[in-house]
Amino acid sequence: MIEAVTFDQLRIFVAAAEEKSFSAAGRRLGRAQSVISQAVANLEQQLSIELFTREGRYPALTQAGELLLPDARAMLAGMAMMKSRARGMAAGLEAELSVAVDVMFPMSALTRVAAAFGERFPLTPLRLYVEALGGVSKAVLDQQCQIGIVGSLPLLTSAMLSERLLPVEITFVAAPSHPLCALNRPLTECDLSRHVQLVLTDRTELSAGREFRVLSPRSWRLADLGAKHAFLLAGLGWGGMPYEMVARDVEAGRLRELRLADAPERERMIMSATFRADTPPGPAGRWFIEQLKSLAAASPARQGEMA
Repeated sequence: MIEAVTFDQLRIFVAAAEEKSFSAAGRRLGRAQSVISQAVANLEQQLSIELFTREGRYPALTQAGELLLPDARAMLAGMAMMKSRARGMAAGLEAELSVAVDVMFPMSALTRVAAAFGERFPLTPLRLYVEALGGVSKAVLDQQCQIGIVGSLPLLTSAMLSERLLPVEITFVAAPSHPLCALNRPLTECDLSRHVQLVLTDRTELSAGREFRVLSPRSWRLADLGAKHAFLLAGLGWGGMPYEMVARDVEAGRLRELRLADAPERERMIMSATFRADTPPGPAGRWFIEQLKSLAAASPARQGEMA
């Protein structure tokens, strides 16, 4: 009877697991509790597996339920993606395309795709907004932008779908005159904590209470990556930067890469294209995303990752 399992049953299973309550799942889906309970029971019968224990006040996932929950989520996400793409393909060409781009995204890749976009869609205006951290997600959620290019930060919501693009190399750097550069050895967290870390801060509330690779209790917060770059060159602290942005500084000796103990020489931030599930990109937006994917497939960083 496994073949008879429906997406509606999977949706109910996931809602019950996430809400930890059949009644709460019913409120979330606009169904009666009895409908939720019966749907879960039918699914368990079809799978010949108990998904929830019902001994306590609230249902709890069994070990089998824990194992099957990611599969159910993946199937629902795949169906949502297919529906979203179909709606986008059925829509007409966008009047304009607006894209919010994470400040860490390599501008060389973005400019190449933008140039090709201008040739392919000469009558479609392109609007680009460069944002940091939660600014990209907020622009998409608020429908200021149709597409967001985000880093590998847990700031996406269930209302958004994402497609992986490419990894971006992040390196920690400091000016040659900085005390950390004089140590000439892999740096420990103790070493780093003694000096000011320059940290990119979020103008939105989406990342409130979260810290991303903040390794020193002494930190200066800057909302602009260009300002952070200038502060690094001035020797006012150390911090992480996209390697593409500081490569020339490193080659010229204006900045030095810092080696961290028990860490790769450069870290990688996975960039993804994201958009609202209820307003997927149309033909121009879909073309824009696919072009970014094609660049990702040919990039040296991607090839290194797959080697």
